[in-house]
Amino acid sequence: MAIPEWLDRDEYPFASHFFKTPAGNMHYVDEGAGMPIVFVHGNPSWSFEFRKLIKAFSLTNRCVAPDLIGFGLSDKPPGWSYLPEDQAKNLDLFLESLPLENITLVVGDWGGPIGLSYALNHPEKIRNIVITNTWLWSVRSDWYFQAFSKFTGGPLGIWLIKTRNFFADTIVRSAFGDKKKLTPKIHAHYLMPFSKPEERKGTWVFPGQIIGSSHWLQSLWEKREVLQKKRILIAWGMKDIAFRKKELTTWITAFPKAKVVQFEDAGHFVPEEKPDELIIEINNFIQA
Repeated sequence: MAIPEWLDRDEYPFASHFFKTPAGNMHYVDEGAGMPIVFVHGNPSWSFEFRKLIKAFSLTNRCVAPDLIGFGLSDKPPGWSYLPEDQAKNLDLFLESLPLENITLVVGDWGGPIGLSYALNHPEKIRNIVITNTWLWSVRSDWYFQAFSKFTGGPLGIWLIKTRNFFADTIVRSAFGDKKKLTPKIHAHYLMPFSKPEERKGTWVFPGQIIGSSHWLQSLWEKREVLQKKRILIAWGMKDIAFRKKELTTWITAFPKAKVVQFEDAGHFVPEEKPDELIIEINNFIQA
């Protein structure tokens, strides 16, 4: 696959690799050597979100960052389901194809349940977990998530995404705590993977599945005891409009031994808004 012209190679200087899944080719970054750090993104992100962390940690660690099918530089097959459970199956196949042990798993947004599904199925492979703004439980009874899922994953939301790239454009912009951090140059890297309407299916399936995949999400949450003995760092953007203090409290209650860092002026995309601070926190955490 040719690297697109819009990709800034100074921002994202990594070699491209591809893994064949049943749905199509999954693009991934594999940089550095040493104890592995695996980064799993959400909607409408891709490995680009973690570029500053990869640049820093690839000096001492092996950094692996896939683009989920339908996102970033991965294939975007029009007929595939794009369901989070199917994304998790692809991720499992991909990570099991690599000789990885003692993984530090970094997750956010839909990368939370998709990445933590792997951790729940292969706890022996996981050493540390870094959780940024995400969730791992059914929110079927929460009106806040019901409203967002119904609108964005419903007919009007799907139409806006198909015709206006609404999720990668408007919703991404609104999710930043400090809007100045999302420069036009950086924002372009979240817009261009979905430059054509037929490439945007993943970005409109995910919102509907916030409620639609409640059974799968709850099944993951019911297995959370498997992770109790793992070392967990929770790094939370307190200005996030998606995952709020309420969700942070749920994580802290479930994992009271976790180290918690709150970024008061950051929103949803902590690796974009607080990369330097997050690098320091993760480095201190994994070296402790």
